[in-house]
Amino acid sequence: MAGHSQFKNIMHRKGAKDAKRAKLFTKLAREITVAAKLGLPDPAYNARLRAAIADAKAESVPRENIERAIKKASGGDQENYEEARYEGRGPGNVALIIEALTNNRNRTAGELRTILGKHDGSLGETGSVAYAFQRVGQIHYKPEAGSEDKVMEAAINAGADDVQSGEGGHDIFCAPDSLHAVTKALEAVLGEAVTSRLEWKTTMTTNVDGEDAETLMNLLSALDDNDDVQRVAANYEMSDEVMAKLGA
Repeated sequence: MAGHSQFKNIMHRKGAKDAKRAKLFTKLAREITVAAKLGLPDPAYNARLRAAIADAKAESVPRENIERAIKKASGGDQENYEEARYEGRGPGNVALIIEALTNNRNRTAGELRTILGKHDGSLGETGSVAYAFQRVGQIHYKPEAGSEDKVMEAAINAGADDVQSGEGGHDIFCAPDSLHAVTKALEAVLGEAVTSRLEWKTTMTTNVDGEDAETLMNLLSALDDNDDVQRVAANYEMSDEVMAKLGA
């Protein structure tokens, strides 16, 4: 009986993992379709599409899925998704910027308001927390791309503004309008980046611990599970001890 129960538990967890991965693939495909629809269907001339494809490849989305998502943009039966940005607060007064692709703004806003309310948060007005972030272009490379000095030199020559290197790799920041040009210049020296996209970089952080930290992690997970949410930026900071307790 114990072995049978363990097997069922493993299958349940695998099913949950597969479902989460399928949802991620759907979100990535949606971003590719919207990017192709808003610009040219050729990533060489569409920076946003190029970034969306890079994100999909980083998550091992099959090539046929990517091609299907691009073709869907020129079809006549695709749903009309539009970009929407929501701002709010989470537990511990953490600032949140939630980016979504939705075909019904009122539905998405209602769902986000409910999720935030269940996790000691609230939805705010546009601009209510944007001051805690800076819009930047962010290009990420794995550690294998090169030493800190090599990446720094390449970033400077490419016209980037800042580089942050660590165990997880190299993050290169630039002005939003320069993202495509900087990415192309870096590729000539470092190869293709893991990701290249616009991000919200925090300009001030809020320390979170105790119950607020756990509730915040649950909130971010719930937002990630929402079908319309593409990306969430949060200005929280946690100690290594708190992160270890949460298993993060």
